[in-house]
Amino acid sequence: MSTDTIRISEIFGPTIQGEGALIGLPTVFVRTGGCDYRCSWCDSLHAVDSAFRDQWMPMSVEAIWQEVTRLSGNRPLTVSLSGGNPAIQPLGPLIELGHSEGYRFALETQGSVARNWFRDLDVLVLSPKPPSSGMQTDWGEIDDCLRLSAGGPEIALKIVVFDDVDYAFAREVGQRYPDIPLYLQPGNHTPPPPEDDDARIDIDGVMDRMQWLVEKVTADQWFAPRVLPQLHVLLWGNKRGV
Repeated sequence: MSTDTIRISEIFGPTIQGEGALIGLPTVFVRTGGCDYRCSWCDSLHAVDSAFRDQWMPMSVEAIWQEVTRLSGNRPLTVSLSGGNPAIQPLGPLIELGHSEGYRFALETQGSVARNWFRDLDVLVLSPKPPSSGMQTDWGEIDDCLRLSAGGPEIALKIVVFDDVDYAFAREVGQRYPDIPLYLQPGNHTPPPPEDDDARIDIDGVMDRMQWLVEKVTADQWFAPRVLPQLHVLLWGNKRGV
């Protein structure tokens, strides 16, 4: 077993996966600390901003797994590896251990860092960040993620859409990777500050953007993607740990 430690922001669940390809699926979340991006509308700054590094716990694989099995009651389910960007952490040994006990692993990343252990995942969600994020996508890195995961996990793409420019970016992604399932979701324009996980959320605004996105896709007769809300936002707003 690897002696590497993993920076953990929080471990919580079981709850449901709130978005993307596995929406609604019972899940335990292992949220790592640290990210190589700083999106303008990030909704998990507590796991991204280095100002909160003192809240991230360096944990061994065994300690993480003990908490996962405690939360799940030793009943195998899906473990979602999130962040920040979980791809910057040494997660291969954790996946290996969990698989030996019958658990499944899903990971979501912006695709800026490719890892050999992506092939060992059950589900890999690549979420290139649109222009509204202020970040620039390196398509070569996305291609490397796909190459290193080939023959392994189910793969999906997920794009957050705030406006027409983001929508055009999503269309570009769909054209670039036409054979990969694509999920679109409206962005949460009232993300919580890191110190307040119960901050106000503009649900009406989120739903207006959801309706706009559905109408945009149907008017364009773009039938390839699935348009889904962030279910956890509708249920719990900006609350953490759910």
